[in-house]
Amino acid sequence: MSFFKDAMRVPEEGPLPEDELAVLDRVAKKVVEKSMTVPAIVFLESVKPLNYVGSQTMVFFEPIVQSLFNLKDYDTLRSALEKRQTIEIMIQRIEAHDVVAQAREKRIKAFYKEEKKKWKWYQRYLGIFLPKVKIPDEVLSPPEKPTEQK
Repeated sequence: MSFFKDAMRVPEEGPLPEDELAVLDRVAKKVVEKSMTVPAIVFLESVKPLNYVGSQTMVFFEPIVQSLFNLKDYDTLRSALEKRQTIEIMIQRIEAHDVVAQAREKRIKAFYKEEKKKWKWYQRYLGIFLPKVKIPDEVLSPPEKPTEQK
């Protein structure tokens, strides 16, 4: 029976290496950039028990994907998905990037609201002869956290 000895063995848990975390972070940024946060989180939550099966499916499709994508990142993502905690880490990264993106969007909307107060009535209500508006860097970048002095 030694043939089936390791048949159902799941890889050991441990902290993810930096390269796997970097790939997960890039995937999370792309998901938020494409405004697919909610569908991605729902999908990841639904396939959480099947992450190891999904990583083995990635091995099956590797020859096809090899012609389309960077193979190093694909292998890194596949090896990361073999671990159980990867899906939860991915969900947390997506949520963290989404919070930053929503705060940025809120700052941009507030900036436009203040900027529209300076426009003429026909620009505001009719939408003709709109001025070119450049969003300042302090609106686009996240606000700096105040440092605590002791």
